[in-house]
Amino acid sequence: MSNVIIIGSGPAGISAALYTARAGVETLVIGGGAGALAKADKIENYYGFAEPVAAKDLLAAGIAQAKHAGAEVLEDEVVGIGFGTKLTVSTRSREYEADYVVLATGASRSTPPIPGLRELEGHGVSYCAVCDAFFYRGKDVAVLGSGEYAMHEAAELLPVVGSVTVLTNGAPLTGVLPEGARLDTRKISAFAGDGVVERAEFGDGESLPISGVFVAVGVAGSTDLAKKLGAATEGTRILVDEKMATNVPGLYAAGDCTGGMLQIAKAVYQGAQAGTSIVAEIRKKK
Repeated sequence: MSNVIIIGSGPAGISAALYTARAGVETLVIGGGAGALAKADKIENYYGFAEPVAAKDLLAAGIAQAKHAGAEVLEDEVVGIGFGTKLTVSTRSREYEADYVVLATGASRSTPPIPGLRELEGHGVSYCAVCDAFFYRGKDVAVLGSGEYAMHEAAELLPVVGSVTVLTNGAPLTGVLPEGARLDTRKISAFAGDGVVERAEFGDGESLPISGVFVAVGVAGSTDLAKKLGAATEGTRILVDEKMATNVPGLYAAGDCTGGMLQIAKAVYQGAQAGTSIVAEIRKKK
């Protein structure tokens, strides 16, 4: 039986789940939080509500509806995605396989405001260990972050590079440091070098020589995950066709991560389109 994993439990992800679950497709929704909508107090511009509705109530109603349709909703953090016999989704606790995956975790987070990060993107600053580890074979690199996502990226790099130092930039370590990785919790003042990353500079005046830094602050966003599979992106948005399909077979995206209007109505539409497209693909193969 074909199955789908939907990463993200906001309007786009839940809308996709409603269509796949109601069509009898085994559906797992993995969400580590409600995303940007949870930061809103009341919603006043969504169809069907004459009076403002609390964002948390709208989210809870959507999740309850998806469960009623037969979808399983799991609260966990997705830290990686890759290829196996099927598409594989890695969370903090285990790995899942799926015939289809929908990315719906919202827009990518912003880059931390550390001097040098933006300026040296593509010149030693990377956002994908799986994509770029090869270019740093035998070299000393750093991972910027303090949570499970950062620890996952460090673990991906360790077998390839010379050394990995996890830089938390003053934040407390909340993930489990992989064996073999180093830890530095000092506040970072800048990443610097002559046209490429050559060192991390700290507030105490000292520096750490590195050839690259992998940014993994917070949790993995949809664009981060898409890049790990080689999906086409443009800036912070994932490129999709009219069916919400990416250029990677079996991988779809919906909601804020595709750019454009960042509204619930758009997220719900794109989620529905992704869900119905997957159902059509499955029925075509029977």
